[in-house]
Amino acid sequence: VQLQASGGGLVQAGASLRLSCAASGRSFARGTTAWFRQAPGKEREFVAAIRWYDGSTFPADSVKGRFTISRDRAKNTVYLQMNSLEPEDTAVYYCAAEPRHLIVSSVQSSSEYSYWGQGTQVTVSS
Repeated sequence: VQLQASGGGLVQAGASLRLSCAASGRSFARGTTAWFRQAPGKEREFVAAIRWYDGSTFPADSVKGRFTISRDRAKNTVYLQMNSLEPEDTAVYYCAAEPRHLIVSSVQSSSEYSYWGQGTQVTVSS
């Protein structure tokens, strides 16, 4: 299984970016894909997750109203649309996937995900 994350970059505060996470190698038809981020000197933080089979989404409180996670089944790709970016959003963003069904209380836990992408850098200048 491979997860290819892309779409990061350097933007000014208030701008938007869309990250992509393309999965190959197996089906995640009943699983969950998520985005996490890690800023320098900080622990990895949950950003948002989506269930493949019904499209249910689980955004972190810190990004609600600004970030939207979505999926394209035909392309086996998950997106993270990030609007109104703030300097505090600067981090390496990782996508993660788990083929099992995850209960709601588990989707925010990085330890529940078996597959990880390589990360893409997002830098927001003030």
